Amino acid sequence: MAVLELRHLRYLLAVAERGNFTRAAEDLHISQPTLSQQIKQLERTLGVQLLDRTGRTVRLTDAGTVYTDHARRALRDLAAAERAVHDVQDLSRGHLRLGVTPTFTAYLIGPLTAELHARHPGIRLALTETTQDRIEAALLADDLDLGIAFTGAHLPGVTPTPLFTETLGLVTGTHHSPTRSEPLPVQALKDMQLALLSADFATRAHIDAYFTRHRAAPRIAVEANSIQALTEIVQRTSLATVLPDAITHDHPRLVPVPLDPPLPSRTVTLLHREGAYRSAATRAFTKLTHDLVHTRGYTPPP
Repeated sequence: MAVLELRHLRYLLAVAERGNFTRAAEDLHISQPTLSQQIKQLERTLGVQLLDRTGRTVRLTDAGTVYTDHARRALRDLAAAERAVHDVQDLSRGHLRLGVTPTFTAYLIGPLTAELHARHPGIRLALTETTQDRIEAALLADDLDLGIAFTGAHLPGVTPTPLFTETLGLVTGTHHSPTRSEPLPVQALKDMQLALLSADFATRAHIDAYFTRHRAAPRIAVEANSIQALTEIVQRTSLATVLPDAITHDHPRLVPVPLDPPLPSRTVTLLHREGAYRSAATRAFTKLTHDLVHTRGYTPPP
């Protein structure tokens, strides 16, 4: 009887993901006949057909679907075991995989990275900026150790730890700030042109929900996929935007414009996979993050 090896699991998953032996073989850097032979060897070992090869696209059988679910978990657990073995408790070296939603790169990631490097220069940080749903999927797939995002309806298996409360506000450039002593009524936004994050950002959904709730219809003149682009645009034009207060406070050329009613706050959270191995680097970064949030005086979560 053939011996089941880890490469058989990786080969099967590659074919399942690509739906094609040729493309999977290219990804794996092996020949297509070798890949096909290895999958057939796995099927003979298990005594069951895992792939349906009769259509134009190779598909998993019912047995294959069940088996690949377990295979993915097995490979993920083995990878975690390898990291645990090589984990250095004195933090002289280490590796941390962190995912963040884009707004945090503008005001939080810089200080966090500086503090991490100052305390633990041997830890290598792999930073990924992406959407919250992708962060949570990556945590469950063991492609990330931690994520920084917002409280909400999280995927099963993702555990949030509240960090602080983030407040958003209307912002203009210093040369285009309205001269008024009272907060701007939200309905007055209909007379303003805004530059906002594009619709695939959680922050934009938060802003749009506020506009809808108060029946406000501002004119969206610019949509951008980066906070830096928005700050540059607002500083040089008459357009306004909506940004976290922490970003506005760090930019002397940006001016907050109070709204009535104000935009609702939201809770920033540190995300991890439930039951995941927590390396020394992960534990150190978690403590460091809580320390920095306290030091910078961010509003505690409710």
